[in-house]
Amino acid sequence: MERIAPKTVGADLLDGVPRQRSVLPAPPPARLPEAARVRPWLLLPTPTGTPFTFGYAALLAVTSLIAAQAPPSLVYALYQGSSTDVAHLMRSPAVVLLTSALWIAGGLVSPYALAFVLVLTALERRIGGARAACVFLAGHVLATLATEVPVGLAVLAGQLPGTSLHRLDYGISFGVAASTGALAGLLRPWLRWPLLAGTAYLLLTDLLAYTDPMTNWGHLIALAIGVSTWPVIRRWAAVETP
Repeated sequence: MERIAPKTVGADLLDGVPRQRSVLPAPPPARLPEAARVRPWLLLPTPTGTPFTFGYAALLAVTSLIAAQAPPSLVYALYQGSSTDVAHLMRSPAVVLLTSALWIAGGLVSPYALAFVLVLTALERRIGGARAACVFLAGHVLATLATEVPVGLAVLAGQLPGTSLHRLDYGISFGVAASTGALAGLLRPWLRWPLLAGTAYLLLTDLLAYTDPMTNWGHLIALAIGVSTWPVIRRWAAVETP
């Protein structure tokens, strides 16, 4: 009696043509890469994720509340004692360069307050708190010196009156401008150039209004300082990102 072997599954397929009508398991649903997921809460500072920005923002909130609630005479005395004018820079440069960064010109409603939170948070998440602090301080200190030193020289040359040595100057705007310029170097081109162009446009508009040209020049200088840090901060970001 002749035995008939059971028909092998797939035996009716053509030889030499692999995987005819084979049924493959459905691929798992594609997941967005980690960087592409939208997580809006990362735009704000947190004590653990961005301790420098969080702590600094809390300190600025306190000083802004003091400026809003304290008597005007006391507020003016605090501003004057923290001013980075030429006279103070000659007597106690380190003290006033630090204390002048404890105030927000215009208070919590100032555009620089919002810019500080968003820009410093994004920068710190990419390069770390200590490095973000270095960028901020570099813009604050260097732009201050770049605007105040010419004032002192102009007074010595007789081009400006002696009262220019006591010009009230304080706030975080130079540090924010430098941090914005630095952050742009870490963004994709479609975000980098609009951010730089929009920031430069706003700063140039203020300069052309000629209400406070020295400060306005300081903002542009600080932005340029931030842009000049691109080679360094890109190396920092490469080290910080696993």
